[in-house]
Amino acid sequence: MNKNEIEKIKNWIREYVKSAGSKGVILGMSGGKDSLVTAKLCVEALGAENVIGVIMPNGEMKDNTIAKHSCDIVGIRYYEININELYKNVIDNTIPILKKEDKPLNTVTTFNVPPRLRMLTLYSIAGSLNYLVANTSNLSEGMVGYTTKWGDNVGDFSALANFTKEEVCEIGILLGLPRELVYKTPDDGLSGQSDEDKLGFSYKELGEYIREGKKGEKFAQISRMHKISQHKRTGVVKYNSDLKNYFDEEEKNV
Repeated sequence: MNKNEIEKIKNWIREYVKSAGSKGVILGMSGGKDSLVTAKLCVEALGAENVIGVIMPNGEMKDNTIAKHSCDIVGIRYYEININELYKNVIDNTIPILKKEDKPLNTVTTFNVPPRLRMLTLYSIAGSLNYLVANTSNLSEGMVGYTTKWGDNVGDFSALANFTKEEVCEIGILLGLPRELVYKTPDDGLSGQSDEDKLGFSYKELGEYIREGKKGEKFAQISRMHKISQHKRTGVVKYNSDLKNYFDEEEKNV
């Protein structure tokens, strides 16, 4: 990673937003490195006045103060919208259906509803402002499906989708962002565990496989997660009589 690559990213953002006829960019600010780095890239590409951050706690948010501090660091205006009432409304109307189906409410629902509500919120604002929604996901998360489909894995454009977690850190340092935030241990803010604890392998090991093809002791687990999360990288899977071959071909490109 070098400054020339970063200039290419900023130029790409600038041209993409211009080609879409949009006035600016809006993104969710979580307090993590991905949203911080994305925001900084957008600010340097478009100017701070054309970037808006939205902090969306679901009730209480562990990194709420850090999210606000991140907005201040990159110099953007921000708004806080608590999605808890929306979340409770969805859950309260889901539980009776699950009871009739004799199924309990599980973490697939409780963990995935908030990211989808956050994306709904961003697009609600963006549509009226003629802004684009910036996706903040990175390559490492995408490769193993550590994202929420139709939640944090969507957006109008993504500046970091082709960079591993460690490369995102390199970009952050080259952009002059605080080291303590760039190298802050990533976590979902919900489970009390770090991302790496939940994944069962390190981002370093995942990055080494992605970039070097190095198969460490956790390769089988990485490969399995990549395979079962294929649907998250293809959007809506359409009928195809040769569907199995399609997925097999995708696996060859890993």
